[in-house]
Amino acid sequence: MVPKYSDIPLVRIRERTGDRREDKAAEKMQGESWGWTEETAWVRESPAQTARKCSVNLGAGRSSLLSTNFLLPCAFAAVVFHCASCKSSHRQNRTPGACLNSCTSLLCCFSSCQKMSYNLILLAFVLGIGGTFQCGLQVSIINSPAEYIKSFIREAWLKRYGFSPSEEIITLMWSSVVSIYSIGGLLGSLSAGYLSVRFGRKKVMLLTNIPVLLSAALMGLSRLSGSFEMIIIGRLLAGVCGGLGLNIHIMYAGECAPQKLRGVIAITASTAFAIGKFIGFALGLREVLGVDALWPILMAANALPALVQLFTLPFFPDSPRYLLIDKKDKEGCIKAVKQLWGDGDHMAEIDDMTAEQEAIRGEKAKHVCDLFRDKAVRWQLITLFLVSACTQLIGVNVVYFYAYNVFLQVGISPAQTRYVSLGVGVTEILTTVLCGYLVERAGRKTLLWKSYTVMAVALGLLTVTLTLQDSFSWVPHCSVVLIFIYIMSFGIGPAGVLCLLPTEIFIQSYRPAAYVFNGASNWIQLFFLGLVFPFIVEGLGSFCFIIFLAYCLSMAIFVFLVVPETKGKTMLQIMEEFNRLNHRGKKGQLAVPQNNCSLMIVTRL
Repeated sequence: MVPKYSDIPLVRIRERTGDRREDKAAEKMQGESWGWTEETAWVRESPAQTARKCSVNLGAGRSSLLSTNFLLPCAFAAVVFHCASCKSSHRQNRTPGACLNSCTSLLCCFSSCQKMSYNLILLAFVLGIGGTFQCGLQVSIINSPAEYIKSFIREAWLKRYGFSPSEEIITLMWSSVVSIYSIGGLLGSLSAGYLSVRFGRKKVMLLTNIPVLLSAALMGLSRLSGSFEMIIIGRLLAGVCGGLGLNIHIMYAGECAPQKLRGVIAITASTAFAIGKFIGFALGLREVLGVDALWPILMAANALPALVQLFTLPFFPDSPRYLLIDKKDKEGCIKAVKQLWGDGDHMAEIDDMTAEQEAIRGEKAKHVCDLFRDKAVRWQLITLFLVSACTQLIGVNVVYFYAYNVFLQVGISPAQTRYVSLGVGVTEILTTVLCGYLVERAGRKTLLWKSYTVMAVALGLLTVTLTLQDSFSWVPHCSVVLIFIYIMSFGIGPAGVLCLLPTEIFIQSYRPAAYVFNGASNWIQLFFLGLVFPFIVEGLGSFCFIIFLAYCLSMAIFVFLVVPETKGKTMLQIMEEFNRLNHRGKKGQLAVPQNNCSLMIVTRL
């Protein structure tokens, strides 16, 4: 039986000269006579040709398909289900050729998705273990050996100077050990922009691990050397690497992901941070390394993830966007895209990168001062500052501070609160994973404003329950529920979605400077909040939540009314959305120079 002409798939060959207009004639062309138009050629492809093309793609990914015992049966099951649905949905006009064409295309999709997910997940894991994982580890690992380190400082001081130090000196030294990490993080964030442009994302991530190893050696040998200054220097180096690795990790992961997986891959940075905090709490248990004899090993635990990244990251390419836009290396970009995304047709993604390169017009990477001077990124900067750079005003650290007292009120002994902290850590991990699942379905904007609203309500109710927790026996249990609701909302919303924000709302030339500004603002706020937080709690008590409630409620309104949705949009489309804000409602003019040479793109409808 000869297939009908309308069953043969339509292939669009579009000759472009820099114009990025949406082609809305696809539906109109189906069923009409085909032919050459001014900019578009429409041809018909036989099912046999489609099958041959798909067999090539299947052959390219055959090794990855056969290496998985789960994907291949699922692929054939999907094909069988597809063929059965063709018969059961009263579509008797479907021909064998058209059915073969659809099935082979479906198999190609399974093959490319499997290979793309495999490589990107590996890259996300390697980046995470040496990036945000290190930050989460250092944040939580310092809590367990606090008393042991104070005792070591007292013993070293007595042995060196011949008299016992006062409690004020011990407190000062311990405060230096804790707060010096934030200062190092600030220094690392300030250098992230220049280093990422000068040496590339991959090289900077690799070089970051060398000071981490030095930091681990200093802290691990501090007790043997009798020098508490080695702990302070080691924490400073760990902070520098943390601030640098945090920014580079999120930037690197966001630029390596294709448009449809950009949110999922970027949010793995938040998941790695939550896992790092959980591992830090787990290693600090008395059953593991939380004892007096093993605290130097606990402080040197950051050496292992650094070694893992140092030996695995060289097998992955640099960011495709960095290679094409910053280094002008199109061959390297195509090679990186194929390694990360598979051997399929990725010309549409490369075309978006090329259009972004043309929009930049060869400009060099901007500095932080350019963010304040350039009116073209005014609302991007406002959004970045209010929503992302002020995340310390969400109040998550204050909630954790009160959580300890709330857990004691409900009858949990002080010895068991460490295990409750592990439960809180597991909740953070699960919510960030859930955020990765929802971010490409519900959208960034929806997750943000709804999460901010829930957190504001939780903080308001938590203020009431903490005020009345001595009045009724059941009130502390309500406080526990509200704490977990707040933590879940934070993980689903800001903790995950804000990792995407600088990558998506800034184009390539402004992105490094945006990360510098965002990271430096967060580290400065973390440092000053640590200084004034005890005075806030002492002066306001549980009513200090009102400050953070006002911020969360304001951000919910701001995101809902102002911030555009970025899900499923290219960098230039997002830039055009913000241009409407920057030009007071008028459509911004996106200057893309016209190319003399035409670019042929083939896409399947």
